[in-house]
Amino acid sequence: MKFVPLLTATSLALAALPASAQTAAIDSSALREEAKGVFEAIPANLSAIKQTDEDPQGVALTPEKIELGKVLFFDPRMSRSGLISCQTCHNVGLGGVDGLPTSVGHGWQKGPRNAPTMLNAIFNAAQFWDGRAPDLAEQAKGPVQASVEMSNTPDELVKTINSMPEYVTAFQNAFPGENDPVSFDNFAAAIEQFEATLITPNSPFDRFLAGDDAAMDEAQKRGLQAFMETGCTACHYGINLGGQDYYPFGLVAKPGAEVLPVGDTGRFEVTKTVDDEYVFRAAPLRNVALTAPYFHSGVVWDLKEAVQIMSSSQLGTELNPQQVDDIVAFLSAVTGEQPQIVHPILPVRTDATPLPAPM
Repeated sequence: MKFVPLLTATSLALAALPASAQTAAIDSSALREEAKGVFEAIPANLSAIKQTDEDPQGVALTPEKIELGKVLFFDPRMSRSGLISCQTCHNVGLGGVDGLPTSVGHGWQKGPRNAPTMLNAIFNAAQFWDGRAPDLAEQAKGPVQASVEMSNTPDELVKTINSMPEYVTAFQNAFPGENDPVSFDNFAAAIEQFEATLITPNSPFDRFLAGDDAAMDEAQKRGLQAFMETGCTACHYGINLGGQDYYPFGLVAKPGAEVLPVGDTGRFEVTKTVDDEYVFRAAPLRNVALTAPYFHSGVVWDLKEAVQIMSSSQLGTELNPQQVDDIVAFLSAVTGEQPQIVHPILPVRTDATPLPAPM
């Protein structure tokens, strides 16, 4: 587990500077070079996923798997009630979230945590706030089986898919050569391939990294500088500005119980290691201006307030008002081009398709 390093004297000194001392002209070239050592631009598209040193080619994305995954993503019949789809909690038109503190699932139950965005989730080191799923395929299996979410079972899901000939043909085309292509594993693999296309390139920040000085305004550049120099990048780094490692929430000072509920011990629930109590995966900050409310508890609706909470809880310092405004301005610059997805026409049910269960 990686912990936040102590702030440097330079960072603390910068945080203490009056706002007027932090509005000097920004050297865009120098700022860009510093940022390129910490961050990476979102690519325009992906052709493969899961590349490793041992397998540099990874798993190729195919049109057949992507299209199948899209249909499954939007199909509420993958849930026990026939009402809840992946799209319900991860709305492609709402920045990949549902805009609720915590999602509403089967039986109108409220889930325990805020729904993370699936946009750019392919770049996370692991999925869920506690990192319990190593990849998007494994993540896709979780909500289907969770009683508080879709409340289905793998066998019932496969039965539903097999009841519709259009689905059976689509699975055969997406997974050629397999004796039994309609499986829970292939359901998850197809959704993973579709979600790998849900990336948001060409944000103002990405264009700035590519050399366009005019892509970000002065406030956004000051915010980028403050983001790096005050210590935010200790947790929020890399291509997704987070999502790469785990950190205690409240490293310096624990926030109130509303923001950090006592009963949710984070990664400890996965590892059962005492050191992981109240440890969570650092939230990816791409498109964060679109994904309120914030934190795993989903109780903070204002991005400015979220920045202030993080500065006191994680950095142990109070950012001055100018810094907070500038960092919020920078975070608006990491909103990329949103995926343009046409809602698919879903396969027609048959007499063999299981009936929806009452909510």
